[in-house]
Amino acid sequence: MRRLSGKIVRDHVLERIKKKMQELALKGDRVPGLAVILVGSDPASETYVRNKREMCLSLGFVHFDYRFDEDASQDELLDLIDRLNEDDRVDGILVQLPLPKGFDENMVINRINPDKDVDGFSPANVGRLSQGQDCFIPCTPYGIMEILSFYGIETDGKRVAVVGRSNIVGKPMAMLLMSKGVDATVTVCNTHTKDLRPITMESDIVIVATGRPGTLDASMVKDGTTIIDVGMNRIEDSTKEKGFRLVGDCDYPSFKDRDVSITPVPGGVGLMTVMMLMVNTFKAYERRMGR
Repeated sequence: MRRLSGKIVRDHVLERIKKKMQELALKGDRVPGLAVILVGSDPASETYVRNKREMCLSLGFVHFDYRFDEDASQDELLDLIDRLNEDDRVDGILVQLPLPKGFDENMVINRINPDKDVDGFSPANVGRLSQGQDCFIPCTPYGIMEILSFYGIETDGKRVAVVGRSNIVGKPMAMLLMSKGVDATVTVCNTHTKDLRPITMESDIVIVATGRPGTLDASMVKDGTTIIDVGMNRIEDSTKEKGFRLVGDCDYPSFKDRDVSITPVPGGVGLMTVMMLMVNTFKAYERRMGR
């Protein structure tokens, strides 16, 4: 089993951005700014927001942190987004999902200026992605493409199974893999797909993003397969200090003695998601600076 470390790839991309930040410092230019909005106090969302803040600070980005209680109104959130859309210090705007009940996520996402939509979720960016135009690519699929590129995993003409059809991962992932220059043959599956095994067995690359532990095990792939595990699931474990452990959507131990390449959880795709948010933010900055 070959372990595809997200940390190694993240650090490689991190150095690229740091060099660009050093160039900005020499010119005396302003630095990129990212606004992150959190509504409520979901523990997982709190962790994600903290990781984004720490990454911003490590790179020297300006980080604007906005928080609302769960009982805040949607109008309050939309008013803030309107102000951030007009704020020249802010290059990227991110609303941490999921939002509490009562909020219309589509309306909130649509309110973000597409030129500041560094999550890549707005209809404008999704439409550009589908047509192969320049856009902000959703961060998790973007990070997966970086992993494949870094480890020299060929996609041209390869069969790829994308297991999961979410707007955040599965759909944009499929579009990226089908794009010119990537040229994979893609099958998109979901939790309703009957008999997943024949599809994954004939695939050269399997990307699993269902949010269900154990979706894929070693009996479902052939030798030489590359497996990208996007899952991040909390499993109760009394032996751990926090009372839980993190596992992916794959039965990771079952692949131990198999001739496969696989991303670990944690330490895989999740690290790349935050990193590619920084890449998108820097891209938004360069656009707005006319570069």
